[in-house]
Amino acid sequence: MSRIRELVSDTLIYGFTTVVSRLLTYLLVPFYTKFFGPADYGIITLVFIAIGFFNVLFSFGMESTYLRYGVDRERAASLFKTLQGTILAVASALFLMLWLAAPILQPMLALPDTGSDPIYLLMLLILWMDALSTVPFAELRLVRRTIAYASAKLMNVALNVALNLVLVLQFDFGIIAVFLANAVASAITLLQTAWFTRGSYQGAWDQQGLRQAMLFGMPYIPAGIGYIINEGLSRFFLNMSSDDTISRLYGIEYTAADITGIFGACYKLSVFMMLFTQMFRMAWQPFFMRHAKDASAPATFAEVFLYFNGIAAILFMTVALFVYEIAAITVPGLRGTIIDARYWLGLSTVPMLLMAYWFQGWYTNFTAGIFISENTRMLPKITLAGAGITTAANLILIPLLGMEGAAWASVLSYGSMAMMIYLVGQKKWPIPYRMGRAWSVMIIGALAVFVSVEFPYFSSLTARAIILVIGSALVALITFLPNRNQ
Repeated sequence: MSRIRELVSDTLIYGFTTVVSRLLTYLLVPFYTKFFGPADYGIITLVFIAIGFFNVLFSFGMESTYLRYGVDRERAASLFKTLQGTILAVASALFLMLWLAAPILQPMLALPDTGSDPIYLLMLLILWMDALSTVPFAELRLVRRTIAYASAKLMNVALNVALNLVLVLQFDFGIIAVFLANAVASAITLLQTAWFTRGSYQGAWDQQGLRQAMLFGMPYIPAGIGYIINEGLSRFFLNMSSDDTISRLYGIEYTAADITGIFGACYKLSVFMMLFTQMFRMAWQPFFMRHAKDASAPATFAEVFLYFNGIAAILFMTVALFVYEIAAITVPGLRGTIIDARYWLGLSTVPMLLMAYWFQGWYTNFTAGIFISENTRMLPKITLAGAGITTAANLILIPLLGMEGAAWASVLSYGSMAMMIYLVGQKKWPIPYRMGRAWSVMIIGALAVFVSVEFPYFSSLTARAIILVIGSALVALITFLPNRNQ
């Protein structure tokens, strides 16, 4: 139990930082949806997906690599300096290559196909600076310098939000303000993390450590690319939808760019589950690596998964049952709502997106066995398999169901990946997960939402509140039911 308390403590610290950061960033969604139309928001969505995609190449798995080998504090400084130098070289080369490829890549982001668009150049700068902050942030997490970590993260977001407001409201910069604000914030973060970890630059170049790091980290490139495909490909497919498909599903007043922006905005409401999963992941990976050699580790990890799943279920039901009420919350001072009414067409996708992130949380839990046994070469295979499922599902479902098809594709992909990594992990490093309970909890959550959507008698606010209470009670009962093997 003491180990779990340690994990909870780290999760709350990283979680507070992550939640506050994401909530501050999320305050921009009402702002964007009020001042930018769906088509402009579609450009914002596509560019940030591209940032996520290319970030995999710029950082090439060095965060997880440093968390794995930086545990050896005698060689940590040398490894830190070596990885930072390597990232600097790789990121600079990629910056130049992508700048030369601008005429090809810009149209894919709904940007002009001639010249170097300012938004595109800002995207490249953000990628370069964020890559150089990767290993410093990993060092802060590894040595549990939570205050330094939190201050850098929070400063980044606070500055980003402030600059967005000033550049749009005071200087009327338009959507370029979004990326200029991000670039300035990334520059300040790079300076902060360099200062916080300045002592780590005193090590010597570690050629052997670099080879070891590359062998461990390279699988993260295809794995990361697969992840971004799972995360963002649907928006590109929606943006490429034919006019006939859009008019058949949504009416002639909408374009593919509009639907891309609407789906991108409603995707943000899954932030609640994404936040929970991300804050857990930030503490989980260092935790299970620190305690992998404990005799009680398998039982502890199984217990962690059980509690994680119960909390996720209650969170899923809360957001999915009241998604329209959440979207309609008035934002003080903005004269608008959490998501502008022009975007509410896509709110029906939120329950599926929440479930997709719930499965992603399962995946995160199940990675313990893969990391501990050092079988990371399986990660790209699993993630690319998920990417294949995502691609096929989007191709089939988007022409039939539009945004809901894209959302179901995410569920299928993350669900499949979770079960694949579960099966592989159990072979490499068995953990006594109670999967019967886990599936029961997920089914209860899904049924609660299904009943409220499909049966008008249960759609009132009072009825949904009662469903939430009953569903939460059942989840708690299953989660805390004593284990018969104990």
